[in-house]
Amino acid sequence: MTGDAPTTGPEHTQTPRPRSVRPLAAVLTAMAVSLTGTRVSAVALPWFVLVTTGSATRTGLVAFCEMAPYVAAKALAGPLVDRIGPRPVSWTTDLASAAAAAAVPLLHVLGLLSFPLLLALVAVVGAARGPADSAKEVMVPDAAERGGVPLERATGLSGVTERLASTLGPAVGGGLVALLGPVAGLAVNAACFALGSLVVALALPPAMGRAYEDHRPEGAAESGGEQPGQPGEPGEPGYWRRFGEGLAFLRGEPLLLTVIVMLGVTNLLDMAFSSVLLPVWAKESGHGPTAIGLTGTVMGASAVAGSLVAAAAAHRLRRRIVFFGGFLLAGAPRFLVLAADAPMGAVLAVFAVAGFGAGFLNPVLAAVLFERVPRPLLGRVNALGDALSWAGIPLGGLLAGAAVASAGLVPVLVAGGAAYFAVTCLAGLRPEWREMDRTRGRGAAAATQPDAARRAADLGAP
Repeated sequence: MTGDAPTTGPEHTQTPRPRSVRPLAAVLTAMAVSLTGTRVSAVALPWFVLVTTGSATRTGLVAFCEMAPYVAAKALAGPLVDRIGPRPVSWTTDLASAAAAAAVPLLHVLGLLSFPLLLALVAVVGAARGPADSAKEVMVPDAAERGGVPLERATGLSGVTERLASTLGPAVGGGLVALLGPVAGLAVNAACFALGSLVVALALPPAMGRAYEDHRPEGAAESGGEQPGQPGEPGEPGYWRRFGEGLAFLRGEPLLLTVIVMLGVTNLLDMAFSSVLLPVWAKESGHGPTAIGLTGTVMGASAVAGSLVAAAAAHRLRRRIVFFGGFLLAGAPRFLVLAADAPMGAVLAVFAVAGFGAGFLNPVLAAVLFERVPRPLLGRVNALGDALSWAGIPLGGLLAGAAVASAGLVPVLVAGGAAYFAVTCLAGLRPEWREMDRTRGRGAAAATQPDAARRAADLGAP
């Protein structure tokens, strides 16, 4: 059974739903808006800290204070996403991010923004953004099913959306910072969070992404009666039981665990690169914030092309080859070209190739996840997996800032590129990766609620 087909069985008969691509379009739009704001902030915030404090260490500390709450909140929000539903989690947390993000430029203009207060505000943004990002991801398979769109195509479109945001965001951020200063970029970030919240709240159906909705007995929607699995039922599993079920399922998936460990290291290195190493390179080389925006735009544009190819042809390609080929192009070369003090044309060429390779990564990862994880467990497993794979990100900027302060930029860039190459090559030798090419068509994401509960129980869930 594939994840694209309705689930039927002797226990439940799913009520057919009219197909519409509007939910998928709305989810992708909300992703695009909020991610664009985040990418603008990725240029504006480090530059704001660098020009106001002159410290690479403080720049890394700001990145740590945003990403540590992001990772923790994302891990803990999974059971709430499954219980309450991803739609209300998404729009309320995006609204909270908008308020905290707007306070940074406002307080700076008023002369009231101290460095400790800045750390507290970016921590609130990170804590709210984690559940919001996870909730949007969880809505993708339901939106694809409602529109009759194949899962890999939907995840490919999600990848294209992310890459478009990574193209537009740095361009807007670099231009705003160069012309109007970093405060303008921070204000745009707040506006994007607010707009994303409105899109989710107004354009998506209330039951969007709710696992129990996909498995109601026929006629339940019309009766208005409470069905098993709905929030508020006396037998509804509690928060920690849901959390334990997600953890138990993940513990029994060697492929997903291997992916998470590898991504934990590469994400740490990517965060070190984007939050500290690239801004410091731009400042020391004299290229300025425009270079940060330009490199991000070039990489994002070529990543869009890679994601489009993945959306059109990923289901016909061997996933392992695509996955590790993408990492080979996207990882170490970016570090090494900056360390070599290459001319700007060569830097942009390397970033373009890196972006094309990166465009294939998330569609492959998302398709594997959605195929292997039963739909009722998707929120908590996705949140836990993301949080664990992002666990190194808070340390990335912190470690990079300290390393640059003590050893200088070039040695840190060389060490980062070597580490990136080594970890992706060594991970590829693990036998679990063979499962990546075997999951296609498995359809685990379409499992029924009882199937998911039995599987979690078999894996030792409390």
